Amino acid sequence: MRGFAEYETFDAIGLAGLVARREVSAAELLDAALARAHALNPQLNALTMLQEDAARRLAVSGAPEGPLSGVPFLLKDLGGEAVDFPANNGSVLLKGIRYPRNSTLIDRLLASGLVVFGRTTAPEGGVGAATEAAVYGGPTRNPWNLDRTPGGSSGGSGAVVAAGIVPAAHGSDGGGSVRIPASCCGLFGFKPTRARLPEGPYAGEGWAGMATEGFLTRSVRDTALLLDLTAGGDLGAPYCAPPMRDSFMSAAKTSCAPLRIALCTTTLTGDPIDPECRAAVEDAARLLESLGHHVESARPLNANTNGMMRAWTDIVACGTTLWVRQALAAKGRALLPGDLENVALSACEHAKTISGDAYLEAIEKIHMYGREMAEFFVDYDALLTATLAEPPARIGRFAHTRESYLDYRLGPDGIFNYSPFTASFNATGQPAASVPLHWSAEGLPVGAHLAGRFGEDEMLMSLCADLERARPWFGRRPPVPVRTDAR
Repeated sequence: MRGFAEYETFDAIGLAGLVARREVSAAELLDAALARAHALNPQLNALTMLQEDAARRLAVSGAPEGPLSGVPFLLKDLGGEAVDFPANNGSVLLKGIRYPRNSTLIDRLLASGLVVFGRTTAPEGGVGAATEAAVYGGPTRNPWNLDRTPGGSSGGSGAVVAAGIVPAAHGSDGGGSVRIPASCCGLFGFKPTRARLPEGPYAGEGWAGMATEGFLTRSVRDTALLLDLTAGGDLGAPYCAPPMRDSFMSAAKTSCAPLRIALCTTTLTGDPIDPECRAAVEDAARLLESLGHHVESARPLNANTNGMMRAWTDIVACGTTLWVRQALAAKGRALLPGDLENVALSACEHAKTISGDAYLEAIEKIHMYGREMAEFFVDYDALLTATLAEPPARIGRFAHTRESYLDYRLGPDGIFNYSPFTASFNATGQPAASVPLHWSAEGLPVGAHLAGRFGEDEMLMSLCADLERARPWFGRRPPVPVRTDAR
């Protein structure tokens, strides 16, 4: 790759250090990122809305002085509202939408000195564990195997980080949308405690408080720093997370005291998972035991996971109807053929069957699930499961062409059976993370998933950092056919 040849051997903090020491310029880093983007995106279809000229001006004139000054970065094409970066939000209906002001999260990211040059693909409305939105003209593919999905809804971000286009990228997580791509792409993905990161000013909460912002990174410390740079409530936030004792970065540098960890090698409801995913969990358990933690088999029998998932599905259907109605109101017209894909259309139809009191009842079910899970965590510091019940799915399996939203989410070959773990902790608001410790016999990444008690972000970050130190994964990269030295 022309320019700064060592680009992908550094994480974001490492690149920022080179810029600070004047060993490389921000312009050289951007050139390296763009060269990789142009070379690899035709295969991956993970990038959209590139703002190359604006990014070059920023890199040359100087990004704000901050801990990540000069580091190339990408925003997910869903949320992440930014004046200088139009978005599609994964939908033909929302194609090219512009924002009158930055979200608080974006202001904080830009103040750190990051050089943003575009957006990453996402499924329509953020609903799904794959990224194959019609607005991008085709599916987004996994650098580890182009026939597999990089996950969703932050699938584009997972693909570009795994491919080495950027060392870190913005994501968001309403049902596993950071942790699922982390598992599929061999990355680290951390969902913080509810309200740890700002949602405003465009929203007070997402999906009844189940959605949060986040990041996809190759190193634990990059996620820790990005969380420190963006954490904290914003003006008028409806609620806040419990205060932290110190910081994510401090936690990442500190080894975790011995913990009592529950091990679940099935789904939370006791169903079997793919042997590769079970192997990943068992391997992670052995590694945790070698680090001095007490690991014992247990699962939250008192928690109504099936009821939670049905309530989640109803809430998200109502959320889909809301953004569709708002988009049509802004355009001043009715829905036209081709505006929405089948899953979103069906979600809107399902939402019509949900009365106001039924919607509130769904929220109550989510809250009750949080209480049920909290009871389980009285006896355990963390819960270890697989991130997904299977290795990364094949392209097309979770395309939004299905006629039924309920079948897409809850059917026998639906998202919930494929991803039966992650949404639980969006519902409870607990911190949770996917850690890349295992690769299948086919060479596909398979994540291990850890969840901690509500508010115990620092404990979970320390635990993840310990795992990274015990078994470093930074050097594991996708196979050669997806890499190129020619622009």
